[in-house]
Amino acid sequence: MQTAIIIGATSGIGRELAVRLAREGWRVGVAGRREERLSGLAEQFPEGTIIPQVLDITSPEAVKDLDALLQKTGAPDVFLHVSGIGQQNPKMDEAVEMQIIQTNCIGMVRMVTHFINYVKGNAAYHDGHKAQIAVVTSVAGTAGLGISAAYSASKKMQSTYVSALSQLSRMEHIPVRFTDIRPGFVATEILAAEHNYPFIMPVEKSADYILKGLRKKRRIIIFDWKFRLVTALWRLIPRALWERMTFIR
Repeated sequence: MQTAIIIGATSGIGRELAVRLAREGWRVGVAGRREERLSGLAEQFPEGTIIPQVLDITSPEAVKDLDALLQKTGAPDVFLHVSGIGQQNPKMDEAVEMQIIQTNCIGMVRMVTHFINYVKGNAAYHDGHKAQIAVVTSVAGTAGLGISAAYSASKKMQSTYVSALSQLSRMEHIPVRFTDIRPGFVATEILAAEHNYPFIMPVEKSADYILKGLRKKRRIIIFDWKFRLVTALWRLIPRALWERMTFIR
């Protein structure tokens, strides 16, 4: 039986991926802050299919909770880090900016580095079998977004960090491969309080793209042709011009 761990499985993309993998016969360890949602998810499947673990990635104690989950699931084939928050913050509320960085940057590093060290010390990954680590970043990391400064910066950091770890794993012969998942606008709780986003994609369709990309072991997954085109054009805009485009909201 194949095994996956999903960090951030109480809602949105993480929850949908957990359901889809469980239906396909995977054992799925699910982690998040909301215990009732994790328990409700586990109750939908036969015992031992969905293995819940309460975990808050912003807490240093999260590594102990991750260890507890790994003890229950065994060595996973796929480690998905989906946890993240985002919010427009044009008034530069310091608490909002810091919370986004604490979650998307520090929390992600805490979970991913701990899992990499788990892989390095686990014999299950030293017979040619590699763990696949996938991190949900965003196309928002393509360039700085003034309306969402901390969010876009955190997503750029995540993508750069994944790229650096991909290089490091080759340098140090660590048996992992990486996937950078870059969604556009997905109909999740993160967007619930916002408005006027173009090309909003249902969670179910997003899961289709992710699972297809993971099976093909793609290094980068960008959802559909529209966002591939948008990001390609975005990169062509000179920095001096981009920073003067004050209508971007």
